[in-house]
Amino acid sequence: MDILKPVLVLGALGLLFGVLLSIASRIFEVKLDPLVGNILGVLPGANCGACGFPGCEGLANAIAAGKAPVTACTIGGDPVAQKVAELMGTSADSMERMVAVVRCNGTCEYAGNKYQYHGLQDCRYLAQIGGGNKECYYGCLGCGTCKDVCPFDAIEMVDGVAVIIKDKCMACNKCIEICPKNIIELMPYKRHTVIKCASKDKGKIVRSACSVGCIGCQACVKKCPKQTITFADNLAHIDYTGCIDCGICVKTCPMKTIHTDKPKRPPRPRPTKTETEKTEEKELVGAGTKTVAEDTAPPAQE
Repeated sequence: MDILKPVLVLGALGLLFGVLLSIASRIFEVKLDPLVGNILGVLPGANCGACGFPGCEGLANAIAAGKAPVTACTIGGDPVAQKVAELMGTSADSMERMVAVVRCNGTCEYAGNKYQYHGLQDCRYLAQIGGGNKECYYGCLGCGTCKDVCPFDAIEMVDGVAVIIKDKCMACNKCIEICPKNIIELMPYKRHTVIKCASKDKGKIVRSACSVGCIGCQACVKKCPKQTITFADNLAHIDYTGCIDCGICVKTCPMKTIHTDKPKRPPRPRPTKTETEKTEEKELVGAGTKTVAEDTAPPAQE
């Protein structure tokens, strides 16, 4: 009997608390809008925060409430925007896929250092020590802070400079927000030409700090057939709305600052001749040889 009493008391308390929790769940129930659930099912679920809302659920609630556009998800791009628009009973403008690009090519080979740094590998911390260890104030510091925050493994460090893996990048803006040098920006995925320099210094200073920096010669501006390259703050800029990736600026740049990842066209294969064409060609050659022989033969003596 001594053992039975506490068992009964605990059982009664458990039953009482269960009933109370059941009543409380009904009283404080938060009804989920079915539209929010449907939108959440369409979103990619990356919870990257690129849209400016706390995760995909926050964005789904904002879209359903009309506080965010159906094109707010940059990760999902145009396919997701069209599906969300269909759920909302509206239309969505086509979205152009964007990718991040690091506007610096000052690797250990091309750019010098002011001092040797052996501290915490964080670009934000290093930038506070005299603007960083690079001689170029605008250069990539190479600590890989942008790589650490990228949720898609789209950044790799190559010889002291961050490089974006184009096919993996989802334009979540995390690398752009965390870069203390502000040298990462977005460009259209379908474009291939980029000016890999963000220095606003004059040409003489750039030359002394980096052998591949923009010196402001404006040769690319003058040679661009579409006039999509402008010059401001001692630096060339590409207007991608008119760029056709012709590659003229890449060839013109004396400092090799402008790069392109446009694949080269394979050489056109020579058309192969069929057996019939080969036979006809041999017959023509034979007939021509015979004609030449007849023309050069000496006249017959009477």
